[in-house]
Amino acid sequence: MNEGSPVTVAGDGVRVALRVTPRARRDRIDGVAADADGKSVLRLSVTAAPEDGKANAAVLKLLAKAWSVPRTALSVASGAAARRKIVHVAGDGPALAHRINAWLGGQHG
Repeated sequence: MNEGSPVTVAGDGVRVALRVTPRARRDRIDGVAADADGKSVLRLSVTAAPEDGKANAAVLKLLAKAWSVPRTALSVASGAAARRKIVHVAGDGPALAHRINAWLGGQHG
């Protein structure tokens, strides 16, 4: 996909690399940044604590609202108990990738 994008097309949707900060002052999307390994991640913060899946639920709710996709289309594909996560968005992969990358471009453009 786009160089420097945390979005990759998967067979049945897209996967987005995240770096989540739980217990923040407010729920917000902080934009794209390079992680320690140099890969692009979407950084975001949620007020929820990382217990009983509360932070993951807050992450999915925040992204669903931001990207105007049904909450049921999003799931944590990996990293459920870690700050680094991969979120899967079900649907038309190329169309979703284009839409999310355009949205990301508007966040810091």
